[in-house]
Amino acid sequence: MAGVTAAKNQHQVFDVSLPQSGSKCFDDDGRLKRTGTLWTASAHIITAVIGSGVLSLAWATAQLGWIAGPSVMFLFSFVTYYTSTLLAACYRSGDPVTGKRNYTYVDAVRSNLGGFQVKICGLVQYLNLFGVAIGYTIASSISMMAIERSNCFHSKGDKNPCHMNSNPYMIAFGIVEIVLSQIPDFDQLWWLSIVAAVMSFTYSTIGLGLGIAKVAETGKFRGSLTGISIGTVTETQKIWRSFQALGDIAFAYSYSIILIEIQDTVKSPPSESKTMKKASLISVGVTTLFYMLCGCFGYASFGDLSPGNLLTGFGFYNPYWLLDIANAAIVIHLVGAYQDIKVPIPGFKCYNLNLFRLVWRTIFVILTTVISMLLPFFNDVVGLLGALGFWPLTVYFPVEMYIAQKKIPKWSTKWLCLQILSVACLIITIAAAAGSIAGVVTDLKSYKPFSTSY
Repeated sequence: MAGVTAAKNQHQVFDVSLPQSGSKCFDDDGRLKRTGTLWTASAHIITAVIGSGVLSLAWATAQLGWIAGPSVMFLFSFVTYYTSTLLAACYRSGDPVTGKRNYTYVDAVRSNLGGFQVKICGLVQYLNLFGVAIGYTIASSISMMAIERSNCFHSKGDKNPCHMNSNPYMIAFGIVEIVLSQIPDFDQLWWLSIVAAVMSFTYSTIGLGLGIAKVAETGKFRGSLTGISIGTVTETQKIWRSFQALGDIAFAYSYSIILIEIQDTVKSPPSESKTMKKASLISVGVTTLFYMLCGCFGYASFGDLSPGNLLTGFGFYNPYWLLDIANAAIVIHLVGAYQDIKVPIPGFKCYNLNLFRLVWRTIFVILTTVISMLLPFFNDVVGLLGALGFWPLTVYFPVEMYIAQKKIPKWSTKWLCLQILSVACLIITIAAAAGSIAGVVTDLKSYKPFSTSY
């Protein structure tokens, strides 16, 4: 989530006792006047969305094929855009122009739904944070290994297996994160989001470029209309992998959790919700085009053999230095993106005690590192994260908040349509989670704990 810091850095909380509404320097809530525009909001969303999830899109497209793959990507983009417009309407409580502002996703849930729903939202966000930290640890360690393996292949030849163990790299990543997690307001460093955005675009563009070059070199598009063929995998595997592909694509579009914070950087008039709806349309459109290109060219390059991680599966061996740059960019991006900020205990206040931070964050990083070493399956974990975060955070809460905000009557046509959308996305989430869990179970059959080698 490269844009998280960018969104937060646009304004800081300012303690003032000046008149709130008549001042040219302050907004109606007493904070420094927001200066964000349609284009800055669009840029924040794009940098938030495009990240490590792009690396698995070629594999996801390979499971679904030339028809279903792009269609599912388009479907997820539409749902993400639509629910983003619902969420944008919940930035202010009551009047869309002068109502009370909600500064975070949880604030919006608290204002519109309240009670037990806030605790559920906090729990889901916590699980999502924990899971993303695991995913980042796995992705970073694989990329660090890929750099060493790439150099090994270059010096010893493509036929040399160049086997390596992932555990030392995960431990090294964990140690770095323990140190960084103790830095107060690390997420507020103004340059952090710029570096993260540059890194994410670097490795994503390199992956796309290598895919295009591979297709140009071979002169043909690999793959089939229905995806990976029976024979390469069994019928049962085909079903589970197709479900898992849904989770991988959902993960690539996950940014709803920070949309309210991005919206809180936007100036008015026009109303923040109007600006954010346009920004969501622009950013989701640009992201979808980029994802389509990455997923489709990756699939066209490798067909049924499309790797789970486009830059570490070694479908590409040369130019090795370009692969090293791409994987180094992944590591740098994820080191900064992996952030354990204030600890929001559902139903309680945030704790800022230094001793608490030291103990809690250290335990948090150790746990995520150990679990990553136990389950170092990038593709399966990405699919599971996408599944678990998609329905509750991208669909359910925005739909329920919008219904409460607009006071939509129960059993009205609009209410029914919104509930049908929510239930349909829940079914997709369950299928994606089942496929990802099946993938983990399959991988565990040939895996020995703490001894994974690539």
